Amino acid sequence: MKYVVFKTGGKQYKVSENDVIDVERLDHDSNDLSFSEVLLYVEDGKVKIGKPFIPGFSVKAEVVKDLKGDKIRVSKFKSKVRYRRVTGHRQSLTKVLIKKIGLSKEESKSKK
Repeated sequence: MKYVVFKTGGKQYKVSENDVIDVERLDHDSNDLSFSEVLLYVEDGKVKIGKPFIPGFSVKAEVVKDLKGDKIRVSKFKSKVRYRRVTGHRQSLTKVLIKKIGLSKEESKSKK
């Protein structure tokens, strides 16, 4: 099994090819994205660990859509003084389809 752990938006995601994940909202002009902060790469039991990132590795992805996450209720309460506040929050997300995992084109040309 081939999978990779990459970092975006302050979080780490473990993905394989053709996975669909929700990440924090990304600014994008086109539907094609590339994540270059790859921390770990595993293929058929062979493991590559970055220090902190693996040079030349990237994750190619395609934006499916932008959306908002589930509503979270945030409440504040102080006893005996009748203080109660309830607010809500919905995180902005981007749904991403992972297309390809591997070396970037520049890096693969230099290795040959």
